[in-house]
Amino acid sequence: MTELLGPAEIRALAAELDVRPTKKLGQNFVHDPNTVRRIVDLSGIGEGDVVLEVGPGLGSLTLGLLATGAEVVAVEIDPVLAGRLPNTVAERGGAERLKVVGADALRITADDLPARPTALVANLPYNVAVPVVLHLLAELPSLTSGLVMVQTEVADRMAAGPGSRTYGVPSVKLAWYGKARKVAAVPRAVFWPVPNVDSALVAFERGDLVWSVARERLFAVVDAAFSQRRKTLRAALASWAGSADRAGELLEKAGIDPKTRGEQLDVHQFVRIAAAAG
Repeated sequence: MTELLGPAEIRALAAELDVRPTKKLGQNFVHDPNTVRRIVDLSGIGEGDVVLEVGPGLGSLTLGLLATGAEVVAVEIDPVLAGRLPNTVAERGGAERLKVVGADALRITADDLPARPTALVANLPYNVAVPVVLHLLAELPSLTSGLVMVQTEVADRMAAGPGSRTYGVPSVKLAWYGKARKVAAVPRAVFWPVPNVDSALVAFERGDLVWSVARERLFAVVDAAFSQRRKTLRAALASWAGSADRAGELLEKAGIDPKTRGEQLDVHQFVRIAAAAG
């Protein structure tokens, strides 16, 4: 069994590297082995999977993922952490199945990676969690599933359904790719340093739907609809459509009441609006 990192090992590694976790990079390192095992178990990954891990940090989750027999491609923006990770893994086993890519996850493409990942499993920096997930789903069609740890508030938005207070742009855009659901809460005490927000795990699976409009066109409609959340869609979509009257025409063509608000529509209805524009 792979030896996972505990609080003492995490602090020793940080001291060795003179790493001081920064809010800018959203660095909160998991130091509880049981939490790592739980994340790995909930991810459902195993031998034969190629896992993309974003922000591996000091390697807590990386070791847990490798223990399943899966291959891991770890994308780390911090050059010091990226440089140390292979040695940390080599000391505990599984180094032959680890590839480290020193890069910004918001900028990578499939060509930047040494293998085509099938799953995303990561403790994501809170400030870029949604953009990272959406970017990776767009750039990496090989990704069919994922389990990410994010701020609870972000998790609620990612998994929300129409009509809920937390439903918005992230909810609809993720629904374009597939089904997202909140699966578990994660206590603050398992992190070092302890964050001032709660965390949760969100799982998602890519769907096999074929949409009638391009992603960029749909996302433009969604952005416009929620840019003025309290307004009716006729008013909120005026700039996107060219005028409020034109927005009303397109909504009626799509079979949607112009007095409706964006938070009441699901992704299929937004597709109809985008398609109505031709």
